[in-house]
Amino acid sequence: MLFSYPQKKKKVKKKILYVMSFLIYWFPEFEELNPLHFVPVLVDGDVVVSDSYAILLYLEEKYPQRALLPAADPQQRALNLQAASIISSSMQPLHMLSLLKYIEDKFGPDERLLWVQTHIEKGFLALEKLLIDFAAKYATGEDVYMADVFLAPQIAVVTMRFNIDMSKFPTLLRIYESYKGLPEFLASSPERQPDAAR
Repeated sequence: MLFSYPQKKKKVKKKILYVMSFLIYWFPEFEELNPLHFVPVLVDGDVVVSDSYAILLYLEEKYPQRALLPAADPQQRALNLQAASIISSSMQPLHMLSLLKYIEDKFGPDERLLWVQTHIEKGFLALEKLLIDFAAKYATGEDVYMADVFLAPQIAVVTMRFNIDMSKFPTLLRIYESYKGLPEFLASSPERQPDAAR
């Protein structure tokens, strides 16, 4: 069971989705599972894991039949971990809704947008430089790995919410176009979720 962020502000009923071959649920009670009260939180039997990065590492170990990291190439494995870390540690926290609300309350909506665009573009520039020599169809080659699992939603969300011009990042834009051909990517898009604003 994976607890995720609802797409509407009003109270969300239980939602059931199939994304990347895992059953995902939303229950407001997820807060009891994570002391920070952040999502996501994965419940797998008696195991509770919070934070996207930790969840994906757990899934990599527990369910190796669908590898999220390449086993044979240490450089490609490290590249995936580095890209995932840049997104989960250096980008995503800087555009969390609670932080953006604080910035807007203190400095106004223009400063909020400038803040988020500056930090997202800094992260995308780092990813562009990191992946340019390794990217093929996907972030680190011809298969979808952990870097892609972080990169696809990052690009989808920030381009929609914050008007990020992806033409500045041609490698990332090309990779993102490849994601659009994946049924899992299409099924997981925010607008396709049962709680999406219509």
